[in-house]
Amino acid sequence: MKKIFVSFALAAIALTAAAQEDPIVMRINGTPVTRSEFEYNYNKNNSEGVIDKKNIEEYAELFVNYKLKVLAALDDHLDTLSSYQKEFRTYRDQQIRPLLVPEGAKESECRAYYDDMIARLQGKQLLQPAHILILLKQDATEEERAAAKVTIDSVYQALKDGADFAELAKQVSQDPGSAARGGTLPWVGPNQLVKEFEDVAYSLEVNEISEPFLMPYGYDIVKLMGKKDLEPYEELHDMIMKYLEGQGLETHLSQQVLDSIAGQNEKTVEQILDEKTEEFCAKDNELKYLVQEYHDGLLLFEECNTRIWEPAAKDTVSLAAYFKQNKKQYAWDEPHYSGMVYYCKDAADVKAVKKLVKKLPQDKWMSAIRETFNKDSIMVRVERRVFKKGDNANIDNLAFKVKSAELKPVKGYPNIGVFGKVLKKGPAEWTDVSNQVVSDYQRFKEDEFVAELRKRYTFEIDKEVLATVNNH
Repeated sequence: MKKIFVSFALAAIALTAAAQEDPIVMRINGTPVTRSEFEYNYNKNNSEGVIDKKNIEEYAELFVNYKLKVLAALDDHLDTLSSYQKEFRTYRDQQIRPLLVPEGAKESECRAYYDDMIARLQGKQLLQPAHILILLKQDATEEERAAAKVTIDSVYQALKDGADFAELAKQVSQDPGSAARGGTLPWVGPNQLVKEFEDVAYSLEVNEISEPFLMPYGYDIVKLMGKKDLEPYEELHDMIMKYLEGQGLETHLSQQVLDSIAGQNEKTVEQILDEKTEEFCAKDNELKYLVQEYHDGLLLFEECNTRIWEPAAKDTVSLAAYFKQNKKQYAWDEPHYSGMVYYCKDAADVKAVKKLVKKLPQDKWMSAIRETFNKDSIMVRVERRVFKKGDNANIDNLAFKVKSAELKPVKGYPNIGVFGKVLKKGPAEWTDVSNQVVSDYQRFKEDEFVAELRKRYTFEIDKEVLATVNNH
């Protein structure tokens, strides 16, 4: 009995010590948030370079709102959506898969790749050839073959007479990839080029030029620019590793581990990754909070996008009403021009366009012009929006009557017209400043949503623990 009591006492002491080491800074509907989790998020979102930094108390309120939105998303079962699960696992696996790779496995793959390079050389050196190629089609006629032979022979004679190989390659070689580089090819080893070319290249000394010879795709002349032994492993290590990583080395190695575990335990790869995530996160708080950030951030986006952002952006009636109620905040200090500047191929179309759109609402202008003038070919080009002085020289000249502004026609469309109206004090309709109104209305609806969540769920912040954030 005494031993059992001692065990319980030791467990209680351990739990108390852990709680003191990482106390609870807040509870969201009963779910605790530790100080270390809060610190991770606060420090990440208030690091150097962040423009709108918050103090700890301000951020605590924002963090409550963040957690409440995540809680609402969970209550809406958004975490069960296959689209969410796929996206979350994509982000999570980028962190987890590399941790599955056994120590030294990447280095072994790198060394094996180098050893394979050595084996492929078959005891030979690396070569850097340059060449001048005269192409021949597979079904070339005798006349075409004879003409190509005359050309390559004349090139060879010019080289014998002292012509510069690189300059001649730039002028006459029909290999577009190397001609611009004076015919120079990358360093190569055995079995990397066609046999006829390789045999000639390996028979040359450095700076020696071959006689013309026939290959499957034309006549060629080769100059050997250099030869060397393969560099030591230590010199090529970083280059090989970078190449292998670019080819998905970590993914390949981690998949081998996953397949091996799955074969031994009859589990799916996803089940193993879920288990490994829990295992690694239990040992590493930074990883745990990063994975939690992926989980919560994706849920929050899905919840807000579904409930607020998309519906608000499409609710034109409410957008118009919101603009009307808050019209003063969209006032401007200088006149703006709401309308369009358009460019016509034919001078007569300048008046015709104006006549067409005169009685139409702005949102119908583009479709009307497209159907009337641009159905078969583009006769009229249009830029429609709200302009201020300085945005467009043609608007400045024709709408704002700025004498110093010069007309700037579009190439092929020399005739310029404008249609719209000058708004002196502010926008007439919400559509004049649609981007700003949509953004403001979305933020308004989000504030309403947060207020509703604060009533729906419970939350509490431990001010004493909050005071110790980044100060313990």
